[in-house]
Amino acid sequence: MRLRSMGVVLAAMAALLALPVPRPAAGAELPLSQGRTATSSSDENAGTPAAYAVDGDTGSRWSSAASDAQWLQVDLGATATISKVVLNWEAAYGKDYKIQASADGSTWTDLTSVTGGDGGTDSLDVSGQGRYVRMYGVHRATQWGYSLWEFQVFGTSGAGTATCDTANAAKGRPASASSTENAGTPASAAFDGDTGTRWSSQASDPQWVQVDLGSVRNLCKVDLTWEAAYAKEFQIQASTDGQSWTTLKSVTGASGGTASYGVSGSGRYVRVNGTVRATGYGYSLWEVAVHTGTGGGTPPVQGGGDLGPNVIVVDPGTANLQQKFDDVFAKQESSQFGTGRYQFLLKPGTYNGINAQVGFYTSISGLGLNPDDTQINGDITVDAGWFNGNATQNFWRSAENLAVTPSNGTDRWAVAQAAPFRRIHVKGGLNLAPNGYGWASGGYIADSKIDGTVGPYSQQQWYTRDSSVGGWTNGVWNMTFTGVQGAPATNFDSGPYTTLDTTPVSREKPFLYLDGSTYKVFVPAKRTNARGVSWPANAGTSIPLDQFYVVKPGATAATINQALAQGLNLLFTPGVYHLDQTIDVTRADTVVLGLGLATLVPDNGVDAMHVADVDGVRLAGFLIDAGSVNSDTLLRIGQPGASADHSADPTTMQDVFVRIGGAGPGLATDSVVVNSDDVVIDHTWLWRADHGSGVGWDTNRADYGLRVNGDDVLATGLFVEHFNKYDVLWSGERGRTIFFQNEKAYDAPNAAAITHDGIVGYAAYKVADTVTQHEAWGLGSYCNYTADPSIVQAHGFQVPVTAGVKLHDVLVISLGGKGQYAHVVNNTGAPTSGTDTVPSKLTSFP
Repeated sequence: MRLRSMGVVLAAMAALLALPVPRPAAGAELPLSQGRTATSSSDENAGTPAAYAVDGDTGSRWSSAASDAQWLQVDLGATATISKVVLNWEAAYGKDYKIQASADGSTWTDLTSVTGGDGGTDSLDVSGQGRYVRMYGVHRATQWGYSLWEFQVFGTSGAGTATCDTANAAKGRPASASSTENAGTPASAAFDGDTGTRWSSQASDPQWVQVDLGSVRNLCKVDLTWEAAYAKEFQIQASTDGQSWTTLKSVTGASGGTASYGVSGSGRYVRVNGTVRATGYGYSLWEVAVHTGTGGGTPPVQGGGDLGPNVIVVDPGTANLQQKFDDVFAKQESSQFGTGRYQFLLKPGTYNGINAQVGFYTSISGLGLNPDDTQINGDITVDAGWFNGNATQNFWRSAENLAVTPSNGTDRWAVAQAAPFRRIHVKGGLNLAPNGYGWASGGYIADSKIDGTVGPYSQQQWYTRDSSVGGWTNGVWNMTFTGVQGAPATNFDSGPYTTLDTTPVSREKPFLYLDGSTYKVFVPAKRTNARGVSWPANAGTSIPLDQFYVVKPGATAATINQALAQGLNLLFTPGVYHLDQTIDVTRADTVVLGLGLATLVPDNGVDAMHVADVDGVRLAGFLIDAGSVNSDTLLRIGQPGASADHSADPTTMQDVFVRIGGAGPGLATDSVVVNSDDVVIDHTWLWRADHGSGVGWDTNRADYGLRVNGDDVLATGLFVEHFNKYDVLWSGERGRTIFFQNEKAYDAPNAAAITHDGIVGYAAYKVADTVTQHEAWGLGSYCNYTADPSIVQAHGFQVPVTAGVKLHDVLVISLGGKGQYAHVVNNTGAPTSGTDTVPSKLTSFP
């Protein structure tokens, strides 16, 4: 054991000899970019990611693929006035490049252009504003890609220059460490404000000590007072969750003593991560002081908090509980295009004599970890009395994560599109038709157990995944099952059934639950070749609510993006959110979860949401409603040209719905574009409205529903309807679709308006001519050309004729003779005819 006197002696010698202690000047200008979220057009490999260009470490770098054009961009977290950009090039530098700024990460303005660059360090004086700054490489100087040791952006944040508080925010806060030398040198001793106590680690590399500030704070300075056993190389890092860390400062060649380091970033947790020791001992710190920003800076977004005004949390003892359900239903029963949004959350327990009728934009969910934790002795009901017994417009509602014992033995869930029934245990039967067995056009069940028989009756189509049923009585046109215990056998040649034993890749939707009195979000794990429900085993992870920005009505897109930049996830509470900038999801494994059909409306032509080409983002439970000014793409997953392998941890899109028109004029060229590989689309309805307000061939124009450019993308439960051109255009390799439901646009004015390349009508589902491998099961397209019933569409499906492209169980239908199909797939399959809704089928193609 070393004596404390060693440090005292060394400190005294340093004072006598007046030796300077190397450290950054207290007033040195700090880049706005350091430690911020960075993305790129490509990364050469996993060891050269975009983040390495803004980590403050000149020994790490970003490098791109070896092609033009490539870019690196950084999100400053808020709009800034930009005065200088410094690029520290590696040997693979840009000969010609631009520095650009953007308010939203989509529309870019040139700040300066460089031609004939010679590498090294370029310090460029610029003038402009933006939240996002990027280097856009036009021409490389070498055969390699573009490579930057550091990319630094200087200027002033839009809110002004922040000041640094002199108080020590870390004093007395909870602390932990990778190790301690002994019981007398705990982590807490480095944060107790006493320069006579210290933390010391074991004698090995690396080691760290960290402190929990209690909430996310703006960080501006860290003071370190080293004992004789100091770090020669270390990083100062921050985190919002204590798990994912951002490096604020990398220090090499340090000489111990006392030093102050200016930093720029935010976090709840701060740690000193020692990587190279200066002595044969461990690491030892008398004190660590953390200073936080005050004054002009934008305060960090806080995670957690209450769930807002439109979430109704109840328990079995809640007074007037039936009246609460009835009051919301009275508002929402026929409010197809209204602005009300509601979420019922039922705490675990037993609820007796309840009939929860579920109207538009209403969700009902249990708060247990398992469905059987929340028992309803009664009913969860969807019927169609508001529409004279017609259930074809019972959209936008959901039930999830509870058990129901129906009062008469059978529960009624008569829905159409965008009405998921997930993680439900029905202790009885389930009737999917409205009272009186009127028309119905649904629907979707997943991860559910129905002890009795499911009766679809008048339901035209349905998809059921990873569930168990006691029986299934009938079907009309297209009933598809994957991984369903008790499902009927395939009989598509003579009936409606397509059945696969397992689902190739699935991962259940994240959901909110109570762990004691603490809200958490459970994120289920990926399953391969799944069959049956995922519970009660519940493989996955739990994320505390304080790691979510709880988005409430009135929140701005700028605040939402700031929360994402801090590393928070998003929980949208029920409401309608107008966006004046694109929501940018750039961090791997980010969860974006909506309650009560939370609705995002992009204004002034911005895109609603972009997801970077990263692993494991979960998008679930929200509606994107197109604005009145045309958006290029409402939801984009992965930037163009994305090519990273995400097979181990795919991004998932579940119960994410898109609407163009109906609630008013809406315009979007593309609804959803998937550029990333390995994405799983699990239940979506992409709908260009055929009724409601603001509906017309050009009034709510939207050319494409879904475009898939990524490889190995899987769609399970794909509903896409009424787009002006292709409803689905699939250009990625090895794509798979299990269940597809479609109607062509009712309002095509005549055959000429939809004729292209000598073909009358755009296929509902087109696989690009360049694709060599694709497979799909259980596909249906219907036409209802009300504006011109004489239209004869060439085919419902168009695919390249090659051995690797296979379609199974495909049908087309003319609804009442309003338009016809000449063929099913390409030039194959019998035409539809007459006014009878009789399917024309192919059990396989080719």
